[in-house]
Amino acid sequence: MPKPEKDWPTPAKEMPDGGRTGTRSEVGASNVCILRLSALGDVTHVIPVVLSLQKQRPGIRITWIIGKIEAKLIGDLPGVEFIVFDKKAGWRGYVALWRQIRHRRFDALLHMQVAMRANLVAALVHARLRVGYDQARSRDLHGLFINARIRATAQQHVRDCLASFLEPLGLEAAPPEWRIPLEEGDYNLANRIIEPGRPSVVISPCASHALRNWPWKRYAAVADYAAQRYGAQIILVGSPAPHEKEACQAIETAMTHSCVNLCGQDTLKELAALTQKADLVIAPDTGPAHIANAMGTPVLGLFAASNPNRSGPYSSLELCVNRYPQALAHFTGHQIEDTRWGRKAEFEGAMEMIEVSEVCKMLDRWAEAKGIATITGQ
Repeated sequence: MPKPEKDWPTPAKEMPDGGRTGTRSEVGASNVCILRLSALGDVTHVIPVVLSLQKQRPGIRITWIIGKIEAKLIGDLPGVEFIVFDKKAGWRGYVALWRQIRHRRFDALLHMQVAMRANLVAALVHARLRVGYDQARSRDLHGLFINARIRATAQQHVRDCLASFLEPLGLEAAPPEWRIPLEEGDYNLANRIIEPGRPSVVISPCASHALRNWPWKRYAAVADYAAQRYGAQIILVGSPAPHEKEACQAIETAMTHSCVNLCGQDTLKELAALTQKADLVIAPDTGPAHIANAMGTPVLGLFAASNPNRSGPYSSLELCVNRYPQALAHFTGHQIEDTRWGRKAEFEGAMEMIEVSEVCKMLDRWAEAKGIATITGQ
């Protein structure tokens, strides 16, 4: 285990490279291990890091230690060796990982997750340079498992934070570029479901934290508005988890227009293909919103329990309905400027601060920008 770092100098100027102290372009790393186990949204933000590494250092060997579910989405990213860590296996998962990597040596570890589980995984990785978060974003003894930190940057989006992990390697921060590998068969569901000639709106209503969810009846109201005003086809998606199926069923039941309820019926690859083919995705702070962003589809985000400027769909922040400042002030008494960046406002009633009318107005703004006409008489 590395010695705990103290006040590390700016890595771009003082990175080891075969005993040299060099400039950014002189820092060497040809065998890099990425550690980011979860979650789906955060994992999509690591894709630009991989692509940028491959572009800036042709021929670099990249190993990514990743979670089991997340590997189903991007575990076939070209040029990357994936090692799957099964957190549900308990201590056996650590033993299995140790057996795979105990004889491996890496030039650098990009330790992109601060949870204790990830720290324990990091302890199994042998790497000369171990890059982690700045002190403000560290927790769970993260500093004990690294020997260099990324730059501290105030009020930074998660994507930009992860992109900066390349800087201690003497490289440029990763630009916002995504690529999720899909095969022809992954598009079969989308091609079968999406009706040509009308706007398609995918609604992914469930977040991993229930307090980030918007009321189901309000989703139904917005879905009916989109169907009636623009003739939109509404598609509901979600995981096979019972509570997500119940949520999508509740939305479908509350709607006056018809919809396609795919909850629990699609794989992560099929979800990516579906969001790519769709015209718009509506979602709270949840993984499918970031998958859609990675596929280049605009996302109308619903945010009150969390800050979209930190964790919203990166390319669609202007489409987010943002009641986070009001929720933060109401439930905590704090303003964004006087509290920790990224602090959640996950309280009962926070998401109810988002009104149906606000979401419909944002939908109108999106439709106008896309040149989508209203149905005659609307």
